[in-house]
Amino acid sequence: MTPPPKRLLLRRSLSASLSLALAAFSTAAAVVLSSAPPARAAAVPAPSPLAVPGRGATVPFKEQEAEYAATNGTLIGPNRLYGTLPSEASGRQAVTLDAVGEYVEFTLTAPANAMSFRYSLPDSADGTGRDASIDVRVGGGAPKSVPVTSKYGWYYGGYPFNNNPGDTNPHHFYDEARTMFGSTLAAGTKVRLQVSSTSASPGFTIDLADFEQVGAPVGKPSGALDVVSDFGADPTGAADSTAKIQAAVDAGRTQGKEVYIPQGTFQVRDHIVVDKVTLRGAGPWYSVLTGRDPSDRSKAVGVYGKYAANGGSSNVTLKDFAIIGDIRERVDNDQVNAIGGALSNSVVDNVWMQHTKCGAWMDGPMDNFTVKNSRILDQTADGVNFHYGVTNSTVTNTFVRNTGDDGLAMWAENVPNVKNKFTFNTVVLPILANNIVTYGGKDITISDNVMADTITNGGGLHVANRYPGVNSGQGTAVSGTTTAARNTLIRTGNNDYNWRFGVGAIWFSGLNEPINATINISDTEILDSSYAAIHLIEGATNGLHFDNVRIDGAGTYALQIQAPGTATFNNVVATHIAQSNPIHNCVGSGFQITRGTGNSGWYADPPACTGTWPDPVWTNGGVPGGGTGPTDPPTDPPTDPPADSGNLAQGRPVTESGHADVYGAANAVDGNANSYWESTNNAFPQSITVDLGAAKALKRLVLKLPPATAWATRTQTLSVSGSTDNSSYSSLKASAGYTFDPAGGNKVTVALPGTATRYLRLTFTANTGWPAGQLSELEAYTS
Repeated sequence: MTPPPKRLLLRRSLSASLSLALAAFSTAAAVVLSSAPPARAAAVPAPSPLAVPGRGATVPFKEQEAEYAATNGTLIGPNRLYGTLPSEASGRQAVTLDAVGEYVEFTLTAPANAMSFRYSLPDSADGTGRDASIDVRVGGGAPKSVPVTSKYGWYYGGYPFNNNPGDTNPHHFYDEARTMFGSTLAAGTKVRLQVSSTSASPGFTIDLADFEQVGAPVGKPSGALDVVSDFGADPTGAADSTAKIQAAVDAGRTQGKEVYIPQGTFQVRDHIVVDKVTLRGAGPWYSVLTGRDPSDRSKAVGVYGKYAANGGSSNVTLKDFAIIGDIRERVDNDQVNAIGGALSNSVVDNVWMQHTKCGAWMDGPMDNFTVKNSRILDQTADGVNFHYGVTNSTVTNTFVRNTGDDGLAMWAENVPNVKNKFTFNTVVLPILANNIVTYGGKDITISDNVMADTITNGGGLHVANRYPGVNSGQGTAVSGTTTAARNTLIRTGNNDYNWRFGVGAIWFSGLNEPINATINISDTEILDSSYAAIHLIEGATNGLHFDNVRIDGAGTYALQIQAPGTATFNNVVATHIAQSNPIHNCVGSGFQITRGTGNSGWYADPPACTGTWPDPVWTNGGVPGGGTGPTDPPTDPPTDPPADSGNLAQGRPVTESGHADVYGAANAVDGNANSYWESTNNAFPQSITVDLGAAKALKRLVLKLPPATAWATRTQTLSVSGSTDNSSYSSLKASAGYTFDPAGGNKVTVALPGTATRYLRLTFTANTGWPAGQLSELEAYTS
């Protein structure tokens, strides 16, 4: 079929000068764990995007992070620096296995008969990728070897990227594999991923595992046409079944019958074109379409409606099967998406889309299209894009992870997008750009979603007059009312390597022309943002309304204002903002703020206007909360900021004068009393310094050593000092001796005067038990 006019997926290219050397599996401060099982990774707690009640997709699996599982591997992270292995892991942490016998062991929390796991292998020297295998062991039984590969990961250079390891900017490191156990395992069963050989790959990094109870295969509906028994398609995948499945689909349309794909893996080397037909499988774990033309790499498996220029398609249902492609590069002109074309009055339901360019790139004009109950994984570009006049269409209850570009997008290029909705979706780890975005569009709804772990050049939620064809002259600009209600954003926003500063978790751009619309952001949580929580740039945005918004943790500012606009704020509460002045605004009165009631923590007059951008402070789930809906805000603004609760030092950046062996300073703020920092021996004075992220009125410290009785009683002589700028320090507590006694829990409390302190330093000058400063936990409190 004739493709539509070529429209490039234009992106701000990554700076070709950025060169982040990524040695395999050595990209973050690692904690080496004991080889004696059962060990456990000492990970920093990080809120999960799957633990937000009432928001996001209702998924059929139970997810477990490797960093919280039993392991004798090496923890990497947390780290959000683009180009490092942990930066692309869920929660920005993972576990590397690089020796025979190393493992990650999960304990099932519910019955399961299948698992998928997210992993990374090092790239091959020539960039084509490597194939290997890892063992799955159930309850100590015989291993099952599961194939893994790096051929769908590892991109380099500037946009749209290449597979040349000699270029700069390595990224897109992870992939997912799936396997079935053959029987249902009970809750409490232990499942290991274990290395049996390093000959094919020197290491295996495990991010997470999803455990699932997959139902029995769905049988053929009565009267349906069978692509195997009726049309001769090959369920073994050995032969090309493209023409035979196409013949079945055409017959289904003319006869008014459903078309059934039974269990099997079917080789499909070009588009299956559907119109006025239902194409149904036995389930996405059982019926799989895969393949690519061996000579013409622009042709690959996909189920497409007719293009709009050819009349489009309508009344199509695609249900209960998987499209798992073989796309290893990004070529924007190639139509190698899982689903595409124009599909009006049509539904995609419970379809698994993986290893294609986009999950669903829909070129309108088209109307009333729905994607629901689906999974979109490991794409080289967008998860879904409603492009060119898509109206009254929806993506709902869909899980999206590891896209190469925007997770869910609407782009009204030249033809208006109107009344589209993204609702109840979970969008995690877009490698480039945004979790969810609308470029232009009228009366758009983006609500009840969870967005997490943006990697680079984007934010969690973006509303913009950007990209070609978005303008009011064609009716494609942002207009009417944009509704963004009941969303949760976790660790979203990140650095833009063209701009060289951070992009906010929720951000607005009037690049093509000012936004003049009503944009309602309500009942929303913005948690642990990598940079600013709210951000305006590239032209004015007018008509913003923020109501009942909780900002908990921002790496730089609550508001980063780089463009004019107007906004109202009601019941917007911000805590744990890294900068002491929560607003950066160099446009002055060009940004008009109207404050209602119930606001706190985000406003300052005058705001900061420094001309420089501070380094972010990443809490990674340290002080911010998560996983609950916003609470009812106070009716009046509090006269004093709310008191900080909990240990303010846990998970914060920490430096030291030196350390012995593997006992680094990070052990003193990891929340694990059994790990510890030990300074350089026989070299007093020695110090440890924690950056709390913002000035805090510290009232007490709790200092701990490991509680094991193997630690004899000892007295350490130390002093406490503090600073707001990490340059000039003042005394908070004079030097004194503090006795640590295992019989009393091996901890001491140090009272402080409440002086505002961002950088907290302890200086050790003596220790009766060992010739070094020692701490298992440095805890700081404002009460």
